Amino acid sequence: MTGTVITVTSGKGGVGKTTTSAAFGAALALRGKRVCLVDFDVGLRNLDLVLGIEKRVVFDFLHVVSGKAKLSQALIRDKRIDTLYVLATSQTHEKDALTYEGVASVIGQLQKEFDYVICDSPAGIEHGAMMALYHADHAIVVCNPEISSIRDADRILGFVSSKSKRAEEGRDPVREHLLITRYDDERVRCGEMLPVADVCDILSAELLGIIPESRAVLNASNTGLPASFDAGTDVGRAYRDAASRFFGEVPQPITVPMAAQVAVLESRPQRGFLRRLFRRS
Repeated sequence: MTGTVITVTSGKGGVGKTTTSAAFGAALALRGKRVCLVDFDVGLRNLDLVLGIEKRVVFDFLHVVSGKAKLSQALIRDKRIDTLYVLATSQTHEKDALTYEGVASVIGQLQKEFDYVICDSPAGIEHGAMMALYHADHAIVVCNPEISSIRDADRILGFVSSKSKRAEEGRDPVREHLLITRYDDERVRCGEMLPVADVCDILSAELLGIIPESRAVLNASNTGLPASFDAGTDVGRAYRDAASRFFGEVPQPITVPMAAQVAVLESRPQRGFLRRLFRRS
């Protein structure tokens, strides 16, 4: 078995990337897939907190990369879903402690054990982010419907297409997905946020889902519970909806934002005034 590597990335911090890694990974695991979440944000780890396993971390990603621990010692199985595992990262090392050889070895081992390896990347284009993107088969770019977030996401998409192992080896390109977070219909109507159609016009990536602004996200993070666990919340349904779309299914649009914008998935404009404001053409 060769597992699929999915890198969750963003150009800007604070857009919900780690929340998305945990929620999307849990949504895949809830469908019976073996999933490992890997925290690449050396020095600033938060994935363990979002998943409520911070007290169980003994060995981490850097211990495995450096040979100080075996992968089996560092993997933490979620107590709520048997098929969901986490590889936390170090809070004390420098970001450049990750090496291409060490990361490649760990990712290779994980691909033999799991259906999906989800890399929670640091924001931006620093060393850890490039490490996380390098091995990606899929990239989920997370952004808010705001100009600064979209501009940074556009920048990241350029790196996805050119800096991956797939590009280096001349293979099929990394499949790019867009996940819009913190979407608020009222703020869109007031002109404080961009409509989904405009975001998709700027960013040439497959729209995977729209996650509404909701207190459920904060509640999930504070309780160490991935947001997708609770299908009774709009956010939980939205992340499960995104997982369905990832598998090529066309679920009924069960969130208000996706219901309003679902036509974007089938026929969105490829050029527009806003797109001309950005780098890629």
